[in-house]
Amino acid sequence: MDICLSDNRKGVQIEPKSIHGILWLQTHFESDHWESISNGLAIIPKKDAEMLGEDARKSGLNVNFINSLSQIDKI
Repeated sequence: MDICLSDNRKGVQIEPKSIHGILWLQTHFESDHWESISNGLAIIPKKDAEMLGEDARKSGLNVNFINSLSQIDKI
């Protein structure tokens, strides 16, 4: 896996998992964001993450999109 996209309440967290994922993400984001992205601290809107994931797949990267899991409150 090169990039993991994890859905959460605030958006989708981007986590590069390989050097290929990091280098590819660097071509899609400004240098101001590279440190946050490389440390898995970047969150983007879900719609943008879906487009990013599709573009990465078309470029030959392995992308894993993890939908959020939520626990149902007990009554």
